Amino acid sequence: MSKLTITWHGHSCFTISADGYDVVLDPYAPGSVPGLGDLSLTADMVLCSHEHSDHGFTDAVRIRTGGAENPFQITKIDTFHDDASGSLRGANRIHILETGGLKAVHLGDLGCMLNAMQIDQLKKPDILLIPVGGYYTISATQAAQVVEKLSPRVTVPMHYRSDTFGYPVISRLEEYISRCNNVIHYDTNVLTVDSSTRPQTAVLTMV
Repeated sequence: MSKLTITWHGHSCFTISADGYDVVLDPYAPGSVPGLGDLSLTADMVLCSHEHSDHGFTDAVRIRTGGAENPFQITKIDTFHDDASGSLRGANRIHILETGGLKAVHLGDLGCMLNAMQIDQLKKPDILLIPVGGYYTISATQAAQVVEKLSPRVTVPMHYRSDTFGYPVISRLEEYISRCNNVIHYDTNVLTVDSSTRPQTAVLTMV
């Protein structure tokens, strides 16, 4: 049975793994996210939604050579980091990773609502990694609307504030999950998803 494993490193940084191949998305620079320590990761590929220091610090990832063959079909969708066609914060790139009939979507710092064509490309992912903190990205309310349109099986919120990390100007996780059903809190930062995983909002824990 095919499976995807996601590992949350804080903020919007994840490793998505399948068949021994690891892709890191949106690594952050030292000191760029309050409360989070420095990253030191190893992977086969690194992808960034944009070049801001809290999402585009590729030096945090050592790229291994001679590893497993890339099992992923990767699709990129260009969007905006704000609701003013990028005039405030620039561009944002969504990444879709597909393998073995499973689909993971990382929305990056999505700051605008999706159009009909984008929704059609993104709909019904097995894993949706979505920013929920507002201010720099879509808000908790907008995130809930995006989830309703995309109908993911597993939704993983990211880019929010807690008692120990995150930007003071963005919202806490609770503002988003109060709008959700089937919330499951995990005491780990790792989640494996296959075709039998039940629908849920998965809250991962930094360890």
